This record gives sequence, structure tokens and C-alpha cells, in this order.
Amino acid sequence: MAKTKHPPTSRSTNADDYQKVPRPIAAMSKTFKDGFEIAPHHHPRDQFLYSVTGLMRVRTQAEAWIVPPDRAVYLPARVEHSIGIRGLVTMSTLYIAPRVQDGLPVAPTVLEVSALLRELVLALIDEPVVYDEQGRGGALAELIFSEIARARRLPLVIPMPRDPRLLRVCNAMLADPASRRTLDDWALDAGASVRTLARLFDEELSVGFVAWRQRVRFHNALEAIFAGEPIALVAERNGYRSASAFSAAFRNVMGQPPSSLRPDSAQN
Repeated sequence: MAKTKHPPTSRSTNADDYQKVPRPIAAMSKTFKDGFEIAPHHHPRDQFLYSVTGLMRVRTQAEAWIVPPDRAVYLPARVEHSIGIRGLVTMSTLYIAPRVQDGLPVAPTVLEVSALLRELVLALIDEPVVYDEQGRGGALAELIFSEIARARRLPLVIPMPRDPRLLRVCNAMLADPASRRTLDDWALDAGASVRTLARLFDEELSVGFVAWRQRVRFHNALEAIFAGEPIALVAERNGYRSASAFSAAFRNVMGQPPSSLRPDSAQN
């Protein structure tokens, strides 16, 4: 007779153990070292990925995100994604039953994590995996749903193309954001004309080459900012004459000044 597989009662660090837990939310905590790469994968449940410390780069086929501390990325069920770890990342993950609650994101997005949501997530991790739905665990889960639904969505996303020629160019720029190569230079590698590449940027990414490259550079700058580098130095390395010019451009594209995304929110 086959043995019945029961859901975990202790905190496993294997994501597979949380996909069939008989609760609307299953919470897991796991620590990753700097430079660790999680290969492309997906889950049957929605996933709320929250970085308590450190920074994550999350990539799907269509988009890429940078996820600083006290931000989270919400990935609907079955969305294939990979994760790159920058710094020591303590990852708190919620696996949420699909379509279990109104107001939850229906597409991948980065969320601002309020102080309340942070404490709720950490508190749920302290509860049993199969928590009491009529007790503290159930109350925490309901509050988590409410906080995720009202969390501010952040524009920390880089759209990615499907066309293989443009994808080749975009992947190369992601690998080397500081590159000063022009669209004419990239056309040689892509095997497409400059006019074709420019059209693909507009059609597939809804932004031009310069704007897309700028967003990639801003994402790269975030890593330097979180590593403690002064904003003035980050601005200089990204081709800006002053910290104020860099901050203004950053805010225009990303929706908030770079100083607000520092772990200590300190101005430099």
C-alpha cells in the first residue's frame, strides 16, 4: 500500500513541499549567498518573493526586474522565472493558491512592502506550516492578502523582446550595461539593419534603444547604490555630470529618486 504524503509540519526549504499545503498561503524562508543563480523554473501556486536583506534580479521570458530589500516581486502561478542573488539574501516566500482572493496581481510586478506587510510575512513564517485558519495564522493570512492588494506597484521592470535578433542585443546589454556601443554597432551582431532594430524596439518594447539602455543602466546603478557607493560616483560611472542630473533622470524613469531605494534611505 502506498504511503500517504502529508504536507510538511516543519520549515522545509524545498519549494515543492509547499505547493499542496491545505492552506491558501504557505510561507518559506531561505538564505542565499552572493552570486547564487536559481535556474528557470515555475510553481503551481502564485509566488510572493520578498528580500528581507540583499537584492534579487528576477527574469521571465518577457521581462526582468531588480528587487531591492523591502520590495517584493509577485509572480502568478506557472510563470517561468530565474533569480540572481546579489549580496546575502534572506528570502521570505509566500506560495499563494491561484485566484484565492480578489485584488492580487494578475501579472508579474514589483511591490513596495510596507512595515506592516513585512511583519505579517515574518509572523506567518513563525506559525506552523498548516496553521490554524480560525486562529492567529488565519488572521495573519487575511491581513497579508489585504496588504498585498493595496501595495504600491513599482516600475522596476525591464521589458524583454521575443524577436531573436533583438533579444541577442538586449541580453548583451544586460550583461554589460556600461557599454557605449551604438545601435549601428549592435546591428552588426544582430544580423539586422539599424532600421529594423529601431522598429523592433518600438514594436516589442514600446521604447527606443536609448530609453531601454537607460533603464538597464539605472537597474545596474541600483546594485551599486545598495553596495554603499555614493550616488555622485554612481552618476559619474553612468555618464552623468552631477548627482542631481542623475537623480532627476532616474526619478523620471523609475518613479522615485535613487536615494529612496537605499537600505538606509540616506542621501549621498
